[in-house]
Amino acid sequence: MIAEMQIRNYSPRTIGSYVSSLIQVSQYYQLSPEHISLEQFKDYLTHRINEDKISNATINQAIGAWRILQCDILHRNWKAFQVKRPRIEKKIPRVLSQAQILSLLDTVSNLKHYALLSLAYATGMRRNEILHLQLKDIDSARNMILVSQGKGHKQRQIPIHNSTLGILREYYKKYRPAKFLFEGYKPGVPYSASSFRNILYKAAKRACITRKVTPHLLRHSFATHMLEKGLNLKRLQLLLGHNTMKTTSVYLHVADMSSANVPDLLNTDKDTQNGK
Repeated sequence: MIAEMQIRNYSPRTIGSYVSSLIQVSQYYQLSPEHISLEQFKDYLTHRINEDKISNATINQAIGAWRILQCDILHRNWKAFQVKRPRIEKKIPRVLSQAQILSLLDTVSNLKHYALLSLAYATGMRRNEILHLQLKDIDSARNMILVSQGKGHKQRQIPIHNSTLGILREYYKKYRPAKFLFEGYKPGVPYSASSFRNILYKAAKRACITRKVTPHLLRHSFATHMLEKGLNLKRLQLLLGHNTMKTTSVYLHVADMSSANVPDLLNTDKDTQNGK
């Protein structure tokens, strides 16, 4: 099964999650996965939903692993083993104001931590993308960052302003990372996700921000603030690396567009129509 997912170019994280899902259901019944029936699999999911309160994402992950097992490994007809995915909950992203984030950054005295959090907010990159960003991925001559570890192994370029580049240069001169932009104590090994979360949690606490602040919250805030600054939705979609505009459009429900320039269609004044 691992080989099948590697051929499909699944990320190591996805492979690990799918394998773990099947191991858990196998251990639950003390049976090899190929001997577990459709009804047993459904009963297992029901148990996890009621007892462990698992999320829709975890359910979808288990169903995805189940489908690969049945169709690609055991070559069975999916209709005989199909499990319908749960309905997607449409949630509006939680965000911080720009003032809150700047206040949070002001509490960070460690240069490495400051560079990490500043880059996360200034670019809207995903946590995994930042932690696997390599030195060679930063094109300072063109003010661009190549995201080579994007979701689904999709690459994209993100512009980076001189202010953020200046922070990264100052950080590099002091820490001299070997391969990845942000590394732990061991050279050549990327900074850990738990360390990222911890420094963000502590910074938020010092800034007296009571809500839970995560790396993804910085990404949501970036997207919302970009819309509020006038960036068009298509451009934002490309920066965030979303497959569809529909995914990006959720930020329209969060952004404060009250200051946007909305034309008066009933005003026949030529100068107004021409934007003068």
